[in-house]
This record gives sequence, structure tokens and C-alpha cells, in this order.
Amino acid sequence: MERFRLLENWIRTQFPDKPFTLAPASADASFRRYFRVTFSDGTLIAMDAPPPQEDCAPFVHVAGLFAASGAHVPEILAQDLAQGFLLLCDLGSTTYLQALNGDADNTNRLYRDAVAALVKIQLASQANVLPDYDETLLLRELNLFPDWYLGRHLHVVPEATQKAELERIFQRIVQNNLAQPRVFVHRDYHSRNLMVTTPNPGIIDFQDAVYGPITYDLVSLFKDAYISWDEERILDWLIRYWEQARKLGLPVAGDFADFYRDFEWMGVQRHIKVLGIFSRLNYRDGKSDYLAHLPLVEEYLRKACERYRELHPLLTLLDEWTVTKSPEAKVGYTF
Repeated sequence: MERFRLLENWIRTQFPDKPFTLAPASADASFRRYFRVTFSDGTLIAMDAPPPQEDCAPFVHVAGLFAASGAHVPEILAQDLAQGFLLLCDLGSTTYLQALNGDADNTNRLYRDAVAALVKIQLASQANVLPDYDETLLLRELNLFPDWYLGRHLHVVPEATQKAELERIFQRIVQNNLAQPRVFVHRDYHSRNLMVTTPNPGIIDFQDAVYGPITYDLVSLFKDAYISWDEERILDWLIRYWEQARKLGLPVAGDFADFYRDFEWMGVQRHIKVLGIFSRLNYRDGKSDYLAHLPLVEEYLRKACERYRELHPLLTLLDEWTVTKSPEAKVGYTF
């Protein structure tokens, strides 16, 4: 309540002669909160990012970079970095997740727009502008898996041999990730962070952007933790991206088979991380809704491990740690 009052007072200083109401606008996986500010003649979005848990400066920095690329991000109308407050233009309340209603033409249009925006961001990439998605960060994310998914969610303590094997697998995954060409990476480019807007999409929640593997945001988009698509459709979208990226000079692999393998291995890193993060959100932060999304992420991880011989040891560990499900028909690609 104290933060709410501080925010309310700060907004009043921006608009001393305009009455407004303040209501929650969206939930967030971090300490950030978003409020819709409603005036008689329109709405704005207020971000509350309480120091020291959060820092608005990266959001402001990345917003400038992405806007300069031509992507549609919220304009920052006022800021108080010391208090952790931003006032943003309102991109509306319809996320991609809410708009994806099963209509194939609508779905393809939305994803075509999302890929076009992502390509703009990638084409604007520069080294030494955003933090590097380096080995330290990749491994830190992977280690959320044993700490939170295995330890807290499955109540599993890996044996010494299992722990050593998992560490070897992690190194193998990171080796692939670090060998990929690097671009600006949003890090959560998925259906909850893309808004249906004009121009489309509106992009939010980009404050954790880094400079890293070119396939990462494609994994976030096409292997979304909140909505699933059949592998044939993902493959079609991915081929279309790859063809477009090559024409525009983005540093994708010249052979699609190599590019697809990079996409899959990047996905393994992200899925392992997400299992850890979603478990932590439940057990540490009391956000239990995220547990409902674990099965889809587990399925993504298993399917990728089945496809690549080097990842079979991880599949073996997963079988040892989890209840084995009945065999299902396996549909996949073996590039």
C-alpha cells in the first residue's frame, strides 16, 4: 500500500489538474507491477519497479534500442528511476495469448508480424550495447533446474554420478549456445509479452534483454510455455524465418539442418531454465499458476532430447528422476 500511494502521488505531480483512477493492469513474474492509469480522455500504464529488487534503467535503455530498430514498444512519457516509477503509453490489454483463438489465418498473421518485428530488432544488433549472454549467465540459469525443479518440486537429490553427468550435459549445451551467432535477445519473446496493436505487435517486458544466440527468441516464440503448436507448423514458421533472415543478411547458419539443430539445443537450455524458474515462482514466491505450465515445458525438453544422441544421457536422467509415462507415438524431425 505504501508503494501504491507513492506511485499515485508521483502520477499526480505529472498531471496536477487531471483526475485519474489507478487499477492493476497485469501480473508479472518479478517484483514489478503494472497499473492502468485512467483519465477522462484516455489511459496510460504506470510501472512500479521497487528498488532495490528492480531497476528501471535497463527497461529505459532497451526501449530506446528496440524503438530505434522500428519495433513497436511503449513510449516512456515520464520516469523517476530513484523511486522506480515509469509512465508509459498504453498498448492495450489484448495479448497474443488471448488473441490466438484457433483460426489458422489469424494465427499465421500474428506470428508473421512477430517474426517481422523480431527481425528488425536482430538487424539493429550491436556488440557491447547490452549485457552478454555469456557462459556464466547460461549456467546460472541452468542451475535453477537442480535447485528448484529437482530439489523443491520433485524432491530429488541427485547422486554424485548423476550430478556429474548433469554438469557434463550442461557444458555440452552451453558450448552449442555460445557457438551460435549473436544478436539482441529479448529473452521472453512469447505470447504473454506480445500485444495485439497497430502497428503489430506491441512488445513489452524486454528489460532483461542481452546480446546472445540468434535462435533464443525464436524458441521463446515458437516453443512457448503457455501455448503449444504442432511441430509441422513450428517447422514451417522456422523455415520462413530462416529464408527471410538469409535474404536480409542476418548471421544464420547456411544449412537449415544446422540452424534447426541450434534452435533445438537453444530450446533445451531454455526449457531446463524455465522448469527451474516456474518451480521457484511457486515455492519461493507463492505464484502457483506457473506449475500448470510445467508439463508442456517437460514435453518440449523430452522431445528435443529424443532427437539428438548427445542428449540421450539427459533423457536417461529425467527417466530416473521422474515417473515414466506410457510410451506415446513420437513425431519429430531428425536433422
